[in-house]
This record gives sequence, structure tokens and C-alpha cells, in this order.
Amino acid sequence: MPELLKNRYNYASIRELALRIKSAYHPFRAEDFVSDIMDAPWETLELKARMRKIALHLGKYLPSDYEQALGIIDQVLTGYPANFNDFTLMYFPDFVELYGQHECHWELSMSALERYTPSSSSEFAVRPFIIKHEKRMMQQMADWARHGNEHIRRLASEGCRPLLPWGQALACFKKDPSPILGILEQLKTDPSLYVRKSVANNLNDISKTHPDLVAQIAKNWYGRNEHTDWIVKHGCRTLLKKGNRAVLGILGFSDAGSIHADGFSLAAASVSIGENLVFSFHITAEKQARVRLEYGIDYVKANGKRNRKIFQISELSLKANGKKSYTKNHSFADASTRKHYPGTHAVTLIVNGTERGTLDFQVLAAQ
Repeated sequence: MPELLKNRYNYASIRELALRIKSAYHPFRAEDFVSDIMDAPWETLELKARMRKIALHLGKYLPSDYEQALGIIDQVLTGYPANFNDFTLMYFPDFVELYGQHECHWELSMSALERYTPSSSSEFAVRPFIIKHEKRMMQQMADWARHGNEHIRRLASEGCRPLLPWGQALACFKKDPSPILGILEQLKTDPSLYVRKSVANNLNDISKTHPDLVAQIAKNWYGRNEHTDWIVKHGCRTLLKKGNRAVLGILGFSDAGSIHADGFSLAAASVSIGENLVFSFHITAEKQARVRLEYGIDYVKANGKRNRKIFQISELSLKANGKKSYTKNHSFADASTRKHYPGTHAVTLIVNGTERGTLDFQVLAAQ
């Protein structure tokens, strides 16, 4: 997402923004606004830096009176279609973050962040307010959690995620996430998948520093509502990949002993970068059981050390004496998210959180 959004901050989109502002505020110096933003080093800037540069120049070219500037932005937003939502407009909430943190602007800023999030998202912009005014801002987030608009309810959760990607870290909530929990409780049965995804991601963030807390929340929530069950499963994904026995048990994957894995083998002892690793196995259940199948790849990194990444194969139910066979292809093609290096790698089969065998193989340089 950051690369795609970054590329959408370009001359054409910034000029369109400038013309929209000028139509709402005739003294706006549109050409100067565009040329100042596109001046070097624009091409070297990443997503957040481009967003920030646009927001800074909004502050430079809009009236210095904060309330008047917000009024102009409001007029610009009325020019977009109803229900328009595009994350590239996050420079408007960023403007609020930059110029609206003074105490005298609090109500104006809270109203603006609420208005702007349905057309983009204020998830980054709320975080400095949380850091500086935690109690007051979290009360605002709690109010938003009860809002009728799904975008604003999502903001209540997404904005206080301890580890929001590309967002300012909330060290206070990494240390003690308890102020978040009431908001998640409010949203745990939300009818909007957009909101539920955020709640799940928030739980997953918390699980990385407070696994026992999230396991207890999962125990309290699971099995009472289908929407909440979805949140629990997705919110516990990191704990599941780590083989957390409490969470595996809550989700019905506690029985590893009665499930046998046999025939785990590789199609070839080596694979070239750009090709697929192929492995196969079959499982048999002594008695009826829920089964979660995963595998881990121990990748060789640039420094020669190995690092494991877990991948899910399947979740299924097997009857007594039930059997199922699998053949899995795993790509070793380089991608933007992973570069491969030659060396001895390994693949490990995992059944209900328990390792059932490891096979070494060689990754060779591309042919």
C-alpha cells in the first residue's frame, strides 16, 4: 500500500488539489503551491514524507486563521462525490495534526478529524493528540466508537493501535494497553467488517507485547457471537503462528497427539531462486479432531543467519480414522517483500502448533 499511495502523490493529483482549493478560495496561489511541493527532493520522498510536505504547504498557502483554513478544506471536500473515500486525502487530517494541537483549537480539531476520516482516515493524525492528552483523547475515541458512521467507529480502534504500520508508535499502550480495551469491547460485535478488521489488528498488536492478556480476552469473547469469533481468530493470528497453547485450545486446535503426520518429503533436495519448492505429506486422525496445518521456512538472510516465517496451509475437521494428503508449492521468486539468498534452508511441518518434522534443502542462485 505505501508504494501505491506514494506514486499517487504526483504532479497531476497535486494540481487537481490546487485547482479544487482555488475554486473554493479564489486568492489561493495554485501554481506556486504546486511548484513548491514538486520542487526537489520530491522524487526521493516516501509516502509519509510526501503527505507531510503537502500538509505543510497547505499551512503555507491557506489563511493563517485555523478556523478559516478548515472552512476552506470543508468546501473542497464537498466537491467530492457522496461516500467518497481515498487514503490519498490523508493530508487533510495531517493538516489538523500540524496546525490544530493548540488547546484553543481542541474542539475545532476534533470535529475536523471526525469530518475528514470518512473521506480518507485520521488514524495517523490522532496519535499526537493521544500522546499529549491521553485521557481526554481516549474519551473522544470512546465517543467515536459509538458513532453511526463505520469510518468513524474504525478510527476509534485504528487510531489507538499500539503498533499501527507507518504511524507514530504509542509507547504508552505498548506498556499498558488497558485504556484501549473499553473501545475494543464496544466494537467487538460491530456489523461492519471494516471496523472488525481494525479491532482484530488492534488485538494482534497488543498480543505482541501482552500475549497472556489477549489469550484471556479470546477466552472471554470466543463462542458468543460470529462477528466476535472472527475478530478473535484474526486478532490471535500472531499467537497462533507462535503455537500459543492457550489460544490453540480456545479455537479448538488443542489435540495434537491423536493426529499423525507421515510421508513428509521434498520433491527435490534443491531449488533455484525463481522456482518452487514442492513438498508433500499426509495426515491421519485417530479420533475426530480439528486440525490446523502450517509450515515454517527457515530463510537464509543476507548475513547468512536463518529466520523463520510461518505459512498456513489449512484448517479442517477430520473424522475418526480420517486421512488427507497434501502437496504444497512454495515460491522462491524474489518479490518486493522478500529477497532470497543461496544457502541451506529448512521447511518444518506444524500440526496444531506442534512441529512434526524438518527437512533441509539447498537454495541455489538463479539459473
